[in-house]
Amino acid sequence: MVCGCSSTAVAERISWYCAVFLAIMLVLSCCESRTSEFGIEMMQMQMQMQQENMKKACDEIYVVREGETLQTISEKCGDPYIVEENPHIHDPDDVFPGLVIKINPFTNR
Repeated sequence: MVCGCSSTAVAERISWYCAVFLAIMLVLSCCESRTSEFGIEMMQMQMQMQQENMKKACDEIYVVREGETLQTISEKCGDPYIVEENPHIHDPDDVFPGLVIKINPFTNR
């Protein structure tokens, strides 16, 4: 033999490397599944908070915020008749931050 290594020693070394590799893969797969579970939990909490905020945002008296339109407010609050209920709105496209409007959510009808 040229290298001085027996085939048994080489086989043991390969076996050891395979065992270490499998152990590392097992640890990584456990970490990945926990990370994805954590991510799913965080997304669910975020969606729940958004739903709660949407419920809070639609009181009977609503103040228009920056970037909102009657369409977005209607969708958020569930009131498709905002223009009809607010005679002070002459042009539905002329909605500005600070405008006070009356909201009657569809569930109250």
